Amino acid sequence: MVIYDSLSKKKLPFKPISEGLARIYACGPTVYDDAHLGHAKSAVSFDLLRRVLQAEGYEVKFARNFTDIDDKILKKMAETGKSLGEITELYTRRYLQDMSALNVEDASLSPKATENIAAICELISSLLKKGFAYEIVGDGIYFDTRKDGDYLSLSGKKEGASKNIARVASNDAKHDEKDFVLWKFDENWFDSPFGKGRPGWHSECVAMILAHLDSGDPQFCIDIHAGGADLLFPHHENEAAQCRCAHHRALSKYWLHNGFVQVNNEKMSKSLGNSFFVKDALKIAPGEALRFYLLSSHYRANFNYSIADLLASKKRLDKIYRLKKRVRDVLAPATGQNSVTCVSEHTAQISSASSAQTCGDAGRNLTSSGSQSLSSSAAPNSKPKNSASELPAVEAKFRSEMMEFLSDDLNTSGALAVLDSFVASANEALDRAPKDKALKAQIAANLEFAKQTLGILYEDETEYFRFGVSEQQRVQIEELIKQRAQAKAEKDFASADAIRARLTDMKIEVMDTPGGTVWEVAAE
Repeated sequence: MVIYDSLSKKKLPFKPISEGLARIYACGPTVYDDAHLGHAKSAVSFDLLRRVLQAEGYEVKFARNFTDIDDKILKKMAETGKSLGEITELYTRRYLQDMSALNVEDASLSPKATENIAAICELISSLLKKGFAYEIVGDGIYFDTRKDGDYLSLSGKKEGASKNIARVASNDAKHDEKDFVLWKFDENWFDSPFGKGRPGWHSECVAMILAHLDSGDPQFCIDIHAGGADLLFPHHENEAAQCRCAHHRALSKYWLHNGFVQVNNEKMSKSLGNSFFVKDALKIAPGEALRFYLLSSHYRANFNYSIADLLASKKRLDKIYRLKKRVRDVLAPATGQNSVTCVSEHTAQISSASSAQTCGDAGRNLTSSGSQSLSSSAAPNSKPKNSASELPAVEAKFRSEMMEFLSDDLNTSGALAVLDSFVASANEALDRAPKDKALKAQIAANLEFAKQTLGILYEDETEYFRFGVSEQQRVQIEELIKQRAQAKAEKDFASADAIRARLTDMKIEVMDTPGGTVWEVAAE
């Protein structure tokens, strides 16, 4: 696998510090407000990284922090009259709910700044002892950037090109404008060897990496440090400086950064009034559709959000879900839900979906490119976790084509093109042999692999196509279906047809299966 390293500014082969183990730290949110699309893009991007590394056979130890003490949170407290805990617990919970809707896996570790004060103080004490930090009386402890000869080496910024961006109010008494606060004196907060106060934003991640994720390697603490492009400077630059000066080690072997999220081609920002919350997008499309949309562009590219593009991505995902519906009988053999009738209620004969044609080996040996041959066995670690035991191993050619792109710095555009091609080929094969269970099982196995690597297709197929229907509407629909069933039982086909027509007017499609009647929102 190759990944783009922000430090060297080139693609590099991924070689972990410890064989078979990838240690990843991704900067999480400051929990003072709801998660926005920038949070979602970063979380989905590095969840994909985690999944791809797992598909490559690595064990992944993944940490994502929560900044739960910060000037922004203090401002929220002043505005709302709520306590620190009330605000941070509320928005941490909401963040996790939003990420769950996007199928972002839980982190292995979720450290919080307020739970790691001792580790933060230990880091600052080391910097003071070694002469890389100084005190401004009545203000706080600051990092002395002039003492670090490699400062700005990560971001590549030139001296004086930009002022340091501070998350904590700065002081004119600093030795250099780039110096940043490590500990802010404040009698309302935590005890420390330097006096009561609270940590600066740039120290917490370093301290938590050292405390919870450190490899112990003399050269590198972790394998990958990830975050949004807006964190490259000053946040990650300042993190790298502290670790380098305090411990004479590099904080991370590789640095990965996802691109900005834009709205109307402007960088998304609350100050610009164009920040779009995840919760708002989830009112428009299912979480998986939003994830699929975010994956449609490369993680390093700037992403221009539009509702029209989100809905177009949903239609693209719909096609994959419809294929999943066609093969669900191999996952749940008892349901028999693939046999669907859509004829008039009073029609005596029901057209059969079966055909005398069989596709034989051409159908069973299905590849994403339509090839009619494949190897009989997959790569050793190709079997997806949580796959149904009755499914065959994922098709070797499909897996290799997907992984070829994903292993190239998470090239999702290429991987999704492979998936699109596979969906088209699979549907053609099913049209030729709709009852071929071996074919269906192979398709289902490939979809399971796509599910585990891309983080899609977790939804129940029927429920996925009911998105946007309120509970009140569901009750009404179910009642109409019940009335229709009663009319059919009484051979009142005219009334049954009238109810179906009413449901159609409501944009509800009704399908009769051996297991009962199912419904979904009609495709537009």
